Amino acid sequence: MTKSILDSRPLFELGAEIRVAATAEEIYSTVSDMKRHAEWSTELRDGEWISGEPGAVGSVFRGENFRADDVVAWAPLIRGVWHTSSEVVATEPGRAFRWKIHSKTGEPQELVWSFEIEPEDDGCRLTQTFRMGWASPGIHEITKNMDEGDKRKFIADWTEKMKRDVAATLERIKSVVEKA
Repeated sequence: MTKSILDSRPLFELGAEIRVAATAEEIYSTVSDMKRHAEWSTELRDGEWISGEPGAVGSVFRGENFRADDVVAWAPLIRGVWHTSSEVVATEPGRAFRWKIHSKTGEPQELVWSFEIEPEDDGCRLTQTFRMGWASPGIHEITKNMDEGDKRKFIADWTEKMKRDVAATLERIKSVVEKA
């Protein structure tokens, strides 16, 4: 029997980096402010802190997202407005900010977004990564009626979409930070 793509660990692991003409502190202050993510995210439109101190480890942010009909159009994705809950899992001012997405039932998933900041000569390198260690309940729901070929196609198409999103996010953050 062939192993399913959904059994791969990690299922997703991708990222990109960009050079930003700003200090590590300026970049960290921007990317650690979850309310501001709507300024550069391809899906997040708004949100609010629902527990804890904003930006602190353990705090939870409820995001309002939007996905257009043309995003991986052939797959049965959530379209229009949908919500996520994200728990801050690491804060290293001037260096790193990470959060983990919770499932619909509120359980933390092995689905982590992060920003890493590395000072360089006249600015910093900003890296954003996305890692999903095991297939989330959402991925299982999306692919439940797919054969293995379509599951592989979905994972490949979603990976390409995420790579484009991360690159676009970094370009937008660079623009926001360098204008400040």
